[in-house]
Amino acid sequence: MNDVLVIVAPAVVKKGDFAAIGFAQQAAERTGGAVDVLLLGPNASAAAERLQGCGARTLYAASPVGVEDYTAEAYAASIAVFFDGREDRLIVAATSSQTREVFPRLAALTDRPVTSDVVAIEELDESSVSFTRAVFVGNLLCTETLEGPSAIVTCRLSEFEPVKLVPSVSSPIEAVELSGEFAHAGKRYVSLEQAASERPDLKEADIIVSVGRGTKGPDEGIPLAEELADALGAALGGTRAVVDAGWLPNEFQVGQTGKIVAPKLYIAIGLSGAIQHLAGMRNAKNIVAINKDQEAPIFEVADLGLIADLFQAVPELIAAVRSFQNAST
Repeated sequence: MNDVLVIVAPAVVKKGDFAAIGFAQQAAERTGGAVDVLLLGPNASAAAERLQGCGARTLYAASPVGVEDYTAEAYAASIAVFFDGREDRLIVAATSSQTREVFPRLAALTDRPVTSDVVAIEELDESSVSFTRAVFVGNLLCTETLEGPSAIVTCRLSEFEPVKLVPSVSSPIEAVELSGEFAHAGKRYVSLEQAASERPDLKEADIIVSVGRGTKGPDEGIPLAEELADALGAALGGTRAVVDAGWLPNEFQVGQTGKIVAPKLYIAIGLSGAIQHLAGMRNAKNIVAINKDQEAPIFEVADLGLIADLFQAVPELIAAVRSFQNAST
């Protein structure tokens, strides 16, 4: 019971999955076990090909009936069936909106302890495991111990080095047949509505331009932020206040109740830096803040702060980026 199993479900490989495998490899080094990966969903086999070279002992691909469309109950039930007969020390995944739904259900179905948003492994032996995890919107860290020979864990992707693929090292892909009634009798998938965008996905982007109420709305400062994002090849994000006001769609929200991101560069424009927003972006490698209020909390976490009117500063920044790009070509 020394192995570590990584769950990729739905089977669409993202940046967080590479971080989860990196986390799993750290754990496996302590247990002396191996890392396996379960990819679950209609595109499981194709997704498994993307993970070739990740160092896994085996890549399991499962596309059972009932998981064509995502529901937390169906995914938890099908993963539980896969577990039957296995004795993995840890079952892990990156923290996401899906794992927040699936893993508590999975813990109940398999009678395993569960914790989330882990930032470090403290102790790991045959009978218990201790982690450091973020609590109170990331303002405090606590140590949590899970008793028992097997545990379920999600990790914060910003805290673990993503595994690097080595194409010359391949892992066998094993198709897995899972049978059962996975669809929940009281829930069915209807449709997914999301904003179409040619910009990078927030969770995958290396650069994010994020906006707050200081942009004054979709007809004033937000178009400037969009132009800057396009110049940089960046994703566009925003605070909850911006989303609640209807200035940006829900999927653009960064923060405690939105998406947690960790890009290489996070440009905060006209946002104050409320604690709920900081919880979603404080682990960015570099934070640049533009705000005319020198007392704005965002400056406390920013690596570079510009106290200026965004309506003057952002056009100048766009011009500088365009000039640099033209000079480089």
